[in-house]
Amino acid sequence: MVEQSDRAPLLDWEEIPPPDPNQAAQPPPEPQREDDTAAADKRTPMSGNMVEWCLPHDVNLDGVEFKSMASGSHRITSDFIYFRKGKYFGLACFANMPVESELERGARMKSVGILSPSYTLLYRYMHFLENQVRHQLHCPGQYSPLEAFYEDKKAVLPPTGNGLVSSCPTWTVSAINRCMHPEMKITHPAGCMSQFIQFFGEQIMVLWKFVLLRKRLLIFSPPPIGVVCYRVYCCCCLANVSIPGIGVSVPELRPFFYINIADISTLETEFSYVACTTEKIFEDKKELYDVYIDNQNVKTHRNHLQPLLRLNAADKEKYRKLSEQRQMLLYSQEVDENCTANEEDLFILFFMELNNRIFQTLCEVAGSSDPTITADHMRAMGLDPQGDRSFLEDLLVVYGIDVTLLIDNLCCS
Repeated sequence: MVEQSDRAPLLDWEEIPPPDPNQAAQPPPEPQREDDTAAADKRTPMSGNMVEWCLPHDVNLDGVEFKSMASGSHRITSDFIYFRKGKYFGLACFANMPVESELERGARMKSVGILSPSYTLLYRYMHFLENQVRHQLHCPGQYSPLEAFYEDKKAVLPPTGNGLVSSCPTWTVSAINRCMHPEMKITHPAGCMSQFIQFFGEQIMVLWKFVLLRKRLLIFSPPPIGVVCYRVYCCCCLANVSIPGIGVSVPELRPFFYINIADISTLETEFSYVACTTEKIFEDKKELYDVYIDNQNVKTHRNHLQPLLRLNAADKEKYRKLSEQRQMLLYSQEVDENCTANEEDLFILFFMELNNRIFQTLCEVAGSSDPTITADHMRAMGLDPQGDRSFLEDLLVVYGIDVTLLIDNLCCS
């Protein structure tokens, strides 16, 4: 039996720094010895990123050399990066070391990574990849630890996409505290959700609406990009629903993690995704996204989505409740050293219960003799009767729920 998420091709990439315009052009390097790697045989000062070594040798890695090293990484010393390659997910660790080499223009940059059908177990190999990329910087071309790792972990990858994890896992309330709890922690470090909340603050409620509507969200940030990949994951967690049948007919929420200009053709066909990039050029390619997030600035060029950018009273109340629950949890952890609850559980449960309450109400109303949503229904769902009207209208369309809205001229009482 193949254990898909533990088995992956093992890869090693190298980046050649861009030429220094103030430095005279260097002659092509001398031919490499026959016992060097095949990729090294083709290395020239102008070659840019290139795949230096991989196992298995016949795996298609077109474009991976750019996915595994975020644009602008030459300005930082280390980073990690999650990405998509076709049906697979990748995790790579990057490191940059100064060297006294004119051929390498004073810097040696490498990235070592793995591919897997699922991103949920990649975290297990982060420490190994970090050690190996440092090893490759100091001892380039010594691949025996990588070869041994691959031989120990390898398995036959499925030839089709059946069973591949391409979206965020869906959790039930009971599963969070049982078998799925370890799966939550594997894609982010301890405290990731807390940092996500602190970074976006009340804007989380805006992101929640866009994610639930299955919009295309693109997060921009200069390197390092690793922590931003975690924000992609956290965004996906906002849309969890545990009610059977909900979301079956809606576009799949696909975490793309890091993307670059080589992914443009793929993004053109996507209806829903969350991704991050270090390339500012994407901001001008408005046809590729619905929502653009730069630092804490969330914006959209879609006119019908503009109202969703404004926080209403119900949004602020939901965020207040989330903050209150977090404070209560922190107090419990402080006074009870045996407290097993954590912020990750709280974050997941808060939004899943919020989503469940909305869809449970909508389904009950849709199945009743009077399928009409009133102001009382809106408030019961934690929504603002006036401020969330356009959000609810879009939600009904996206999820194909047939009800009538009668909240045009409501007072605010």
